[in-house]
Parts: sequence; C-alpha cells; structure tokens
Amino acid sequence: MPEQLWQRTGSRSGEDCRIFRVRWDHYRFLPQGDQGEFVVLEAPDWVNVVAVTPQQEVVLVRQFRHGVEQSTLEVPGGMIDPGESPLQAGVRELEEETGYVGQGAEVLGYVWPNPAFLNNRCYTVLVHQAQPRGTLRPDRFEHLEVELVPAQQIPQLLAQGAIRNAMVVAALAAAGATAQGLVPGNLLQA
Repeated sequence: MPEQLWQRTGSRSGEDCRIFRVRWDHYRFLPQGDQGEFVVLEAPDWVNVVAVTPQQEVVLVRQFRHGVEQSTLEVPGGMIDPGESPLQAGVRELEEETGYVGQGAEVLGYVWPNPAFLNNRCYTVLVHQAQPRGTLRPDRFEHLEVELVPAQQIPQLLAQGAIRNAMVVAALAAAGATAQGLVPGNLLQA
C-alpha cells in the first residue's frame, strides 16, 4: 500500500483563514529516506444539495465566485456546522439559499474535494418534492439568483460547460446526471 511508504514525523499549525486553517505536515518518504513538508488545508466538511421539484426541475443558484471572478451556476450548498449532520446541513442550506423545502432528503455519499491538500469531505444530499415554502436567509455576502432547470436539461448544461464547479458536477453525477445524459433509473427522475 502506498501509504505505508510515508511516515509523518511532525506537524505545525498555521494561519486560521476563517473557512480553512493551514497546517504543515512533515513526512519521511521511507524508500529513500527523503523528508519534505506538505501543506494541508483543514476545512469543515461541505454539503451540496440536488433538489428536485414535483415538476422534475432542479433547483440551482447563480452566484458570484471570487476565485474565478465570475458568476457560476451551482446547486445550493455550503459548510456543515459543528454538531450538524450532512443531512441536516443540506436541508438547512437549501432553505437558506433558495427558500425551498422538500421531502425525503437523503445523503447520496461524499467525495474528497482535493485530497492532495484538503482534508475535508463534500456530501451530496438529494431532496425530492422541493417547493418554495421556506425562509430565504442568505449569508451576509451572498447574493443568489434561484434558477429552476428541467432535469432533462442538466446533461446539456454539463456538456456545454455552463456548470463548471467540480463539486457541483460530482453532486449531479451522484444524482444520475452526466454530460452524456441521464443514467437510466437515475435519482433525478425518482
């Protein structure tokens, strides 16, 4: 196993940047004995929500993202608060960001956003029968525009590059949508 080739010899904490904390880990690569320092960003777990309306529309949000300096089309999501389960966080984020609530919420699984330097997970929650019956409560610096897209159009948006956030692509894939189409029996049609 590759992990048996690495021995962690130390670690030191760095700056707390609100949404992540920097950590430097020291490792020895056992085959050669070489040593190195590796940056790890300690981040809380995240959640993305694929919410489907009774009309088989997917609830999406458009928002400005500072990293790429443009608006992106995404599913609702955010950080999981301490003591909160991924399911609870998904239901909360959906309502806060869109005003939608639904039924039959379920966790589809998780991915590691970038295990090269991030230590967190991003969960996907699927919500059925989503309807605008909740209370919209965006964060202080969030400006979100809700867009309803027919589920059958999601593969086309992926293929065209209209949805480029990797965590959103992973969430939609977990729900059965790919750029090649909807997976037969997928969850977006449930």
